[in-house]
Amino acid sequence: MTKTSPHTLYICYFGMRQPLVETQVLPYLAELSNGGIKVSLVTFEPNLKRDWTIDQIRETRERLSEMGIEWDCLGYHKSPSAIATAYDIVVGVRYVHRRIRADNVDVLHGRVHVPTLMGAIARRLSKQKPKLLFDIRGFFPEEYTDAGVWPENGILFRAAKRVEKWLMRESDAFVVLTQKARDILFPGSEDHGLDRSGRPVEVIPCCVDLENRFFFDKEPSREELRRELNVENRFVITHLGALGGLYLTNEIADLLETARAKDPSTFALFLTQTDPDLIVPQLLKRGFTAEDFFVGKVPPPDIPRYLRASDVGLSIVKAGYATASRSPTKIPEYLACGLPIISNRGVGDVDKLIIENEIGVLLDDFSIESYRKALEGIIDLGDVTEKCITTARREFDLKTVGGYRYRQLYARLLEGADHRARAQKN
Repeated sequence: MTKTSPHTLYICYFGMRQPLVETQVLPYLAELSNGGIKVSLVTFEPNLKRDWTIDQIRETRERLSEMGIEWDCLGYHKSPSAIATAYDIVVGVRYVHRRIRADNVDVLHGRVHVPTLMGAIARRLSKQKPKLLFDIRGFFPEEYTDAGVWPENGILFRAAKRVEKWLMRESDAFVVLTQKARDILFPGSEDHGLDRSGRPVEVIPCCVDLENRFFFDKEPSREELRRELNVENRFVITHLGALGGLYLTNEIADLLETARAKDPSTFALFLTQTDPDLIVPQLLKRGFTAEDFFVGKVPPPDIPRYLRASDVGLSIVKAGYATASRSPTKIPEYLACGLPIISNRGVGDVDKLIIENEIGVLLDDFSIESYRKALEGIIDLGDVTEKCITTARREFDLKTVGGYRYRQLYARLLEGADHRARAQKN
């Protein structure tokens, strides 16, 4: 049987129900499928046997099949951490090795280090040698030390760095999220898109689906949404995403306290799946009442509605070597809803984005004076709604930026294999 289109196996060490998969995995895979790539996806599901019924798995497979994605799932094990991850890697390697042999896979696409390791080992054990795409996303070992999960320069950190070094040698192409990350890992690759070994390197920031998820022509107006959420006549400051770890919860609370002192109408909106106890006591201690904030989970389809009812979005995260690789998903989501941004300096390409496009302000430090200056700067910007949306379209659109760059990268990655196949045929 003649093979008609390239086949990629995307290995994702997250569960299907995690919002990140819904917003930052499936849309890209749908774009690859639309570009003529046969797409298979394997995820690792926490409590697979307890939380998933046979009918739910079947329904999810049918939904993804309509997007051009073939889905399979394995169990995820959490503790003890290192042993559980090692077990999952063994299971993942066996699964990927089997798929390579059965499906003649052309590309193994690993989302960050652990899935790429599964792909690299499975390829080593296989007679067939599909291309290996290392979708780096972030500086994973450094992120774990910065967040306090691993001790600095400890055994796990050193082991992860050795694995990372091997994966950098084994891989055939790379994705990073920021220009800063490319400059660090692949100096000199910006002009021609190749590393020193001639392997393709692409910068693909976290993008948003402006055509479907952030399309508002038939939606209620901002004023109607504010009435619906009971935040009329209030200055709404929003934090979207996780709290704790690298996310500076105390500093966020201090900024909100400063905002409330300046404008008593300030309302704090936290759209997060993190335990509310990480932030609620901090707000209460700073004088907020239950009527002055909302902290809770919001279904991904509803997030744009809440953002459109807001006035400013926060992106405050511990800056360091690891965050040079970060492209915060919240940034394009804020911009797509017309929200200006308050961010600290030193996170990925955010500084340049905000300064060049005039769509927010940067904190000089984490002092009360800096918070006051930032809040005044947001007011001084005036109405930048259209400027924010235009920036989102130009820099973060799923189709014209994310999908396009992934398709281009796949074309370059598979070009050599196509040449060899044609030569053998002739």
